[in-house]
Amino acid sequence: PLFAGMNGSAIKNFSCVIYNIFLMNCTWQAGRDAPADTQYFLYWQKSRDEEEMECELYIKDENHRNMGCIFQNVSIGIEKAYFLVNGSSKDS
Repeated sequence: PLFAGMNGSAIKNFSCVIYNIFLMNCTWQAGRDAPADTQYFLYWQKSRDEEEMECELYIKDENHRNMGCIFQNVSIGIEKAYFLVNGSSKDS
């Protein structure tokens, strides 16, 4: 089974916006009870059949935590896209 993490450590307000057809900007906020050293990682895939791709250009906050991502050369049709954000911390 998938480990759910500490209560309150899950991200909030996850959002992705596509600009100029090929640029996708995703952002989120740290969970309210996430330890200060929590580092988040974002993966996405166009379909369940394709390999997931990790963010190559993270947007960092003042504590150097990954709080967003810029994906370049994105092409998403009218189909669904799938996103996964996971995190790790020495305290979790």
